[in-house]
Amino acid sequence: MRFISKFCWLFVGVLFIFSGLIKINDPVGTAIKLDEYFEVFAVDFAPFFLSLRPLALFLSIFLSSLEIALGVALLLRWRLKSILTALLVLIVFFTFLTFYSAYFNKVTDCGCFGDAIKLTPWQSFTKDLILLVMIVVLLFTQRYLPPLTRPRTGAAVTAFAAILSVGIGWYAYEHLPFIDFRPYKIGNNIQALMKPAAPLRYKYVMLKNGEEQEFEVYPTDESYKFKEMIAINPEDGPKITDFNVWNDEGDFTQEIFTGNKLLIIVQSVATADREDIESINKLVQAAEQNGIQPIVVTSSSGQDFEMFRHEVNLAAPYYYGDGTVLKTIIRSNPGLVLLQNGTVKGKWHHNDTPDMEEVKGLL
Repeated sequence: MRFISKFCWLFVGVLFIFSGLIKINDPVGTAIKLDEYFEVFAVDFAPFFLSLRPLALFLSIFLSSLEIALGVALLLRWRLKSILTALLVLIVFFTFLTFYSAYFNKVTDCGCFGDAIKLTPWQSFTKDLILLVMIVVLLFTQRYLPPLTRPRTGAAVTAFAAILSVGIGWYAYEHLPFIDFRPYKIGNNIQALMKPAAPLRYKYVMLKNGEEQEFEVYPTDESYKFKEMIAINPEDGPKITDFNVWNDEGDFTQEIFTGNKLLIIVQSVATADREDIESINKLVQAAEQNGIQPIVVTSSSGQDFEMFRHEVNLAAPYYYGDGTVLKTIIRSNPGLVLLQNGTVKGKWHHNDTPDMEEVKGLL
């Protein structure tokens, strides 16, 4: 029993720290996922949850930091009973979320490990169920886990971990994630990732006499009734399926992948930060003079963007893109993305708008 207790102690502590670090690395992405939950719960339970949407970023950093701090405290075995009780409450909450998402097919990606590790809803629920069992085991086997440090040392290290986590989260919000796990990261070719790595293969689930049978070749026997088609090698499918740029005249996606392009991504003019627009405007002018074509991509309507561009004097042609995709490309509004023949060469938060020399150095 001593071995089981120590295994659960190490596994739970490390996993909570890892999960928190992944999420605190990208607090905006975690906030987007929380906002998605709030929308679902507002419809299914009570409109009250919509009032939490403005708090999504705060809750993102708070919950991620809490996971890290609790994980550190558990590994130190500081105030073990209180920490295990807090972990139990947290995992019961997470288990409910993942079960609800899986059973009712509400949120297809829980965001448990951000964009680093994608889990299906049922995989997320299974993970939380295992953690729940382990935490219960720890609650009943605390006698095998004496403190590793003095109480003051444990308190100081846990507090430091919490403060450091909040700092990391805020820095990532004010700049960009330290590690980019999304398909639009620097070095990736967007156009290449829009194509499958290998031809997709499917299996066909058919019904006959109330029984299911699977075929890799569609059966010619008409007595079988089609139920569903499942990809056998989904990992070989396109990593990017929803990138598209257009204007009132038509699709502009392929043109984005030719030559040097500086994308100024304005996710929404309603929430766009205006403080650094002057430095962005200077870069736009310098880019044109150096043979780099500046292009604005926004999810706002043409009418709203026309008002915005005149307000901030943003002199660059603009096109439209899906709002969710733009948030995936860069966690900044506005944000800057440098492309060379479709390959991402640089990405900048508006707080870190580069000068022309830095941009040219990447081409």
